Amino acid sequence: MAETLKQKRARARKIIPILQQTYPDAKCSLRFGNALELLVATILSAQCTDVRVNKITEQLFREYVSAADYARAELAELEERVRSAGFYKHKAKNIKHCCEKLVAQFQGRVPATLKELTLLDGVGRKTANVVLGNAFGVPSMVVDTHVGRISQRLGLTTESDPVKIEFALMELIPREHWVQYSHELICLGRDICKARRPQHRLCPLRSLCPTGSAELKKAPAGD
Repeated sequence: MAETLKQKRARARKIIPILQQTYPDAKCSLRFGNALELLVATILSAQCTDVRVNKITEQLFREYVSAADYARAELAELEERVRSAGFYKHKAKNIKHCCEKLVAQFQGRVPATLKELTLLDGVGRKTANVVLGNAFGVPSMVVDTHVGRISQRLGLTTESDPVKIEFALMELIPREHWVQYSHELICLGRDICKARRPQHRLCPLRSLCPTGSAELKKAPAGD
């Protein structure tokens, strides 16, 4: 019998304290000192590791302090600064145009609403939610590859589209937990619930995970 929304919500809420206990220090792994730095770092993080982004931004944030600095930068110069992030031409263009719009429309400040953030070049819902939750403390559900994959394995959604997964999780997880829940799932995805060869026996959520439970039943004894 299919799980009802009420049952799914109850199971999701059992997951929350387990994740909190397992990853009490979970937080955004991008280094930033303000909303603009986080916005730039998140744009750079697409298809790039946070470790690599942090290496790039360590110097980048010293050279570019304000939105105006990025807006008036030579594109070729900015491309060279972010080259190691991959897709650097596209990312440099988005950062420059994004900051031009910040200067022209928002007095150089990063807006604190989803609607305004997603008007900026290179900023979709995921990037906007990262900034809202971590720079402004606004409840937001970030759905990256880890969050999407684990949510499917947990049976919390059958959706594959990140936006649909986001809305599905928002129905199940209390609003005050959205930001931290995303961080905790990302930690779980990096440590245990990996895309390949998830470590079901080590997973703290195995008793609440239909995928993990099924895999453990199929595994030979002692595996």
